[in-house]
Amino acid sequence: QVQLVESGGGLVQPGGSLRLSCAVSGSIFGIYAMGWYRQAPGKQRELVAAMPSGGTITYTDSVKGRFTISRDNARNTVYLQMSSLKPEDTAVYFCNVNSVLGAYWGQGTQVTVSS
Repeated sequence: QVQLVESGGGLVQPGGSLRLSCAVSGSIFGIYAMGWYRQAPGKQRELVAAMPSGGTITYTDSVKGRFTISRDNARNTVYLQMSSLKPEDTAVYFCNVNSVLGAYWGQGTQVTVSS
């Protein structure tokens, strides 16, 4: 059974940093992309960062230069390093894996940026 478990969220002051982790357990056949999404209260879920297999990493404009997505294949873990955080980054962050068999999601981790 495939599971995606996010961790690393929390409360941080504006300008601070957090690193989110997404541990992937189970075997997923035919992965073609991994990424992070977020959903703020009252808003639609949006793509934050995408890492296509063998492709170019992309970021939503609002996080470019501040967030970095990376992957550790040995640990089956995807990371989202977030720096210079702003109150508007407050949201539940979700890990996503897309494969030829479908999409997989984690349960989400709350990130709150507030003084």
